[in-house]
Amino acid sequence: MPVLLFLIDTSASMNQRTHLGTTYLDVAKGAVETFMKLRGRDPASRGDRYMLVNYEDVPFGIKAGWKESHATFMTELRNLQATGLTTIGQSLRTAFDLLNLNRLVTGIDNYGQLHHDQNIMPQKR
Repeated sequence: MPVLLFLIDTSASMNQRTHLGTTYLDVAKGAVETFMKLRGRDPASRGDRYMLVNYEDVPFGIKAGWKESHATFMTELRNLQATGLTTIGQSLRTAFDLLNLNRLVTGIDNYGQLHHDQNIMPQKR
């Protein structure tokens, strides 16, 4: 079950406009929406879980966790607004903490590993 985390810059600088007149934040939102539409066409994406995190402080920056529905994710994505300061360091830390928490909860790091109490040597008869 892959978890894809999108960390979106929602600092005030994302209100800048491109030469087409759209804000940088709108471009970022559009890129995420396009990715999700294209990924949704792939049968391998059935087990995908998505997370949405922005630059706000924890816990407010966690807009959609891996257990949220696709509809909740999309609503939160569309509702993002560019305000505040750039706190990329803390935001990246939050993103990696969330991914590591997911790895711990799902036990993904244990796949294919033997437990310490399992005997890997064949028994003599």
